[in-house]
Amino acid sequence: MRASALGLLGAATLTLTACGGGGGGNGSSDALDYWLWDANQLPAYEQCAADFTESTGIDVNITQLGWDDYWSSLTNGFVAGTAPDVFTNHLSRYPEFVANSQLLSLDDVEATASVDTSIYNEGLAELWVAQDGKRYGLPKDWDTVAMFYNEQMIADAGYSAEDLENLTWNPDDGGTYEELIARLSVDQNGVRGDEDGFDPNNVAVYGLGLPGAGEGHGQTEWSYFTATTGWTHTDENPWGTHYNYDDPNFQQSMDWYASLVDKGYMPPLETTVGASMPDTFAAGKSAINVNGSWMIGQYTGYEGVDVSIAPTPVGPTGERASMFNGLADSIYAGTDQPEEAAQLVAYLGSADCQSVVAEAAVVFPAVSSAMDQATAAFADNGVDVSAFTTHVEDGTTFMFPITDHAAQIDGIMAPAMDAVVSGKTPASSLTEANEKVNALFE
Repeated sequence: MRASALGLLGAATLTLTACGGGGGGNGSSDALDYWLWDANQLPAYEQCAADFTESTGIDVNITQLGWDDYWSSLTNGFVAGTAPDVFTNHLSRYPEFVANSQLLSLDDVEATASVDTSIYNEGLAELWVAQDGKRYGLPKDWDTVAMFYNEQMIADAGYSAEDLENLTWNPDDGGTYEELIARLSVDQNGVRGDEDGFDPNNVAVYGLGLPGAGEGHGQTEWSYFTATTGWTHTDENPWGTHYNYDDPNFQQSMDWYASLVDKGYMPPLETTVGASMPDTFAAGKSAINVNGSWMIGQYTGYEGVDVSIAPTPVGPTGERASMFNGLADSIYAGTDQPEEAAQLVAYLGSADCQSVVAEAAVVFPAVSSAMDQATAAFADNGVDVSAFTTHVEDGTTFMFPITDHAAQIDGIMAPAMDAVVSGKTPASSLTEANEKVNALFE
């Protein structure tokens, strides 16, 4: 999920103009309060806010917080009645907010009710329609995952960019994908993972630098493997009511994934807690990191490290796979300025604002017409983003799982997945966790 790295980027609170609650809160009684967590996107949305104010005369106070602080502050704001008028929302969070009547339906305010959602990339707008049939967010971006790799390490291992574009994977032996990360792993004595004498307990460079378990969704950790076996998180999406962590295909894939740690190809879970995996990658501690498109700027921005991007490997289904996710802006149900807040949300989700976001070359804008602009902006920075966009072009995406009880599910699955990846239990133990998860829907 975007949490991992973006929380580190915005670990300190940065407040622009003012910080306050809904309807003015501690800020100006006339200004709208807007919160977001991504420090990378902050400049673009500062510009959008300025343009919005110039057009409407409505002032906007922007607050940027790190991931963990963001959600705890937002939750506290809901309780205290001081939440921001408008805020960036995540698919894993909004079902709970809807259930608690904390979001304003965008269908109930004129400015957002009249938005033509056909302007967005296919499937994005539908994700923000809840089970009551009402809309609670307008899309702002979308993302997929791909492999960031150290060009020099790849070359030193005898591989080419073309090799990385044609990798295959399976849960039995890992395919050419595991062969690659074994070759890229180097112990403290300079022995590679595919050579005799490799010491998996004293590794200098890990072939694959991933942060571990990924709770129950595994967006950037393992979902792009498990999906290529035909496995799905739930019985339907969105709004499934039955999870499939007891599926043999899934459990076999997770046993393989955990084996990478024992083999010395991936860092032990305990060494990744609280660590910035992009920074360890930049420090030369790993050769490949799989991450989301929202991290393009960070991975390609490190000085002294030549980085390229390759698509995820082809799995048993004969296709690649990537989770498809997207953020949206939502309105706090307790806002004192619902119409003004709706005007802001409509503008942030418009082609005008999304063009500003596209030019910033940070994320892929939700508005379809701005995508070519974004691709060109990335190219101007010397970055080929086709490893991410190929999933949309080829139809190999699957949706982030949207269900009720997300927080409770994470509470069950996070320790269960940690136990598997840390080697404490086999993946068959996830059957018990799956029963607990499905019991939430009974």
